[in-house]
Amino acid sequence: MEFGEYQKKSRVTALYNDAGKNFIYPTLGLAGETGEVVEKIKKLIRDGSAYEPAQVSKEKKTEIAKEMGDVVWYLAQLATEFELSFDDIAAQNLEKLMSRLDRGVIGGDGDNR
Repeated sequence: MEFGEYQKKSRVTALYNDAGKNFIYPTLGLAGETGEVVEKIKKLIRDGSAYEPAQVSKEKKTEIAKEMGDVVWYLAQLATEFELSFDDIAAQNLEKLMSRLDRGVIGGDGDNR
């Protein structure tokens, strides 16, 4: 599925207050869902069940994927609130990363490298 298609289709489920003029809700949701992904990873380490992706059970990977899907939803809604194309955001990010790779600064520090 293309990012833009996801952005349009997911928008019908954006049933929060002032959708279309409320960037705060998806921003807070993004932070919360990102935290849930991090929490699931933390628990893998805490419980000693996995330190490498190959050690993670299919069940745990499915749980993590669900939380990652929620992150994608909030990103799509945030992009929509700012009238930005999710496709363009992804393309611009990849272009930036490839430029950094080509210039040998992908592992460097700072936004404008």
